[in-house]
Amino acid sequence: MTPFDIARSYIGTTEGPGPADNPVIMEMYASVGHDWVEHDSVAWCAAFVGHCLEMAGIKSTRKLTARSYLDWGVPIDVTDAQQGNIGVIPRGSSSWQGHVFFIDRIEGAWVWGLGGNQDDAVTVKRFPVSKLLGVRRAGNVAPAVTLSVKAVQQRLKDLGYHEVGQVDGKVGPRTRAAILAFRNDNDLALVPIIDVALTEALERTSPRKIAPERASGAPAESRIVAASNAQIGLGVIGAAGSIGSQIAPALMEAEQARDMAGRVFTLIGLENALSIALPWIGAGVFIGVVVYALRAKAARIGDHRSGKTP
Repeated sequence: MTPFDIARSYIGTTEGPGPADNPVIMEMYASVGHDWVEHDSVAWCAAFVGHCLEMAGIKSTRKLTARSYLDWGVPIDVTDAQQGNIGVIPRGSSSWQGHVFFIDRIEGAWVWGLGGNQDDAVTVKRFPVSKLLGVRRAGNVAPAVTLSVKAVQQRLKDLGYHEVGQVDGKVGPRTRAAILAFRNDNDLALVPIIDVALTEALERTSPRKIAPERASGAPAESRIVAASNAQIGLGVIGAAGSIGSQIAPALMEAEQARDMAGRVFTLIGLENALSIALPWIGAGVFIGVVVYALRAKAARIGDHRSGKTP
């Protein structure tokens, strides 16, 4: 679930009646590191936004001040704002006071915000667009993450998530796919970003498990394996001295080796030894084909069994 989806699930949540405190709101304070708060009368709009972000696996500012979100994520122009982005407006008479919410939609001169502590409840309420101090969106790397993109890519690869591709420091389609696969395997929010929840899981998680049938199997319909088998068969037939149309490509290689060997032997004055050496040269060519094909086939099967390739 996205932070916005989580926020929407709280609509209707209200502060406790009278001196009572709603435990749901008290948990919001605690989830962003403020379990010292004793009553839900303490401003909780930032706690609500932070709680929804943390529940989605995204690091919040972990502060109770709304304006702390003016330095969170990446800045977005109001004209580019989307549902789920975070908006901040002023509140009160002090420069540090404010109100923060998830943007539901913008219609004309009004922005509709889904937030907490709006009339002491989680509601969708409209505010003038002109009051927006800033709009923010989660970036590829959330605040307080200490691992670089390259370090995350390498760790994913070490754990068996080879779909990450090259370790190049760029969050491209393959890296996002690897992140989503890792998040799915570790019950994290399915968002393709690098955040604290992801980096902490990367540090403590064991390598990806390979299914027994894959670990002992071979890739189906692999062109590399098929080509390797063909070359192995061709090489064995050639080495045995059988001549036929099915080994014409291999015979061409042997003929080239014969011509080159002939020129070398003529240059060094060993023409008489040529007839003796040629069979061994031909056999060497075929054996080389077989060895190369066996290595290619073994490498392809090994990549399949380790999870590096489909």
